[in-house]
Amino acid sequence: MGVLTLVSGVGLIVDDRVLVGSPIWHKPFKFSVSFAFYALTLAWMHSLLTRGRRTGWWAGTVIVAASVIEMAVIVGQVVRGKRSHFNQETPLDGGLFAMMGATIAVLWLAALLIAVVLWRQPLADRATAWAVRLGPLIGLAGLAVGFLMVQPTEAQSAGQITDTVGAHSVGVPDGGPHLPVTGWAATGGDLRIAHFVGMHALQALPLLALALTFAAGRYGWAARAAVRTRLVLVAGAGYAALVALVTWQALRGQALTSPDTATLTAVACLAVAVAVGVALALRGGAAGDDAAREAAPPVGR
Repeated sequence: MGVLTLVSGVGLIVDDRVLVGSPIWHKPFKFSVSFAFYALTLAWMHSLLTRGRRTGWWAGTVIVAASVIEMAVIVGQVVRGKRSHFNQETPLDGGLFAMMGATIAVLWLAALLIAVVLWRQPLADRATAWAVRLGPLIGLAGLAVGFLMVQPTEAQSAGQITDTVGAHSVGVPDGGPHLPVTGWAATGGDLRIAHFVGMHALQALPLLALALTFAAGRYGWAARAAVRTRLVLVAGAGYAALVALVTWQALRGQALTSPDTATLTAVACLAVAVAVGVALALRGGAAGDDAAREAAPPVGR
């Protein structure tokens, strides 16, 4: 995936072809970068296994194989100047997209198996343990959003569009005005947002646990394992709610940058809930410190 990232980067520079409103090498570049981070994170998580290492190894190997097949189709279609996703222009295009769908389903099941194995690991640090449990589960939810994309749109169901089945965007056609870098729809809903946010819980929650571990050496509140664990649990719940929120927003055909009153209210409620959760987690740690000080014998006795 590192090599494909470089190849796709060169393609973005030297190949001026545009497909569905974006540079033709944009998709393989994004996918190769995403797969690289995904693989590195899973490799690190596999290093934590003390139970089910062989199961984790086989599941990881299946994910590698599925990723290679996925990227082979994407890059192959770019070379042909064709869409890889949703393409039904010819039997070959339809067959390639069907193969991609099957490999992603296999990848999802392998990732689920890894999540189950990680859930059973007796890690010493409880905050890290919960991070590597919740991260893959939320990542699976984000990955599953991709299955919503293959559902036919209203125009496709009505027979008005026959060369594609499914879409990234909701309420607007793919390839319209989009946000820079990401390519997400700027005038309608886009399921790739929830897909992206959900999958990167795999990195976000373990990074939070790691940051809290470093903070333990400098701040008293972070030195308590119970506080770090509660903070990770609050972050996990908040992150899962965020994935649900952006999925709900996209399914209503609403652009990320144009939230309505209902979306803004939901965001505010989520922010308040997370803030209260963090405050309670920290307050619990402070209460524990006070109790420990009261129980400790006076100095000199």
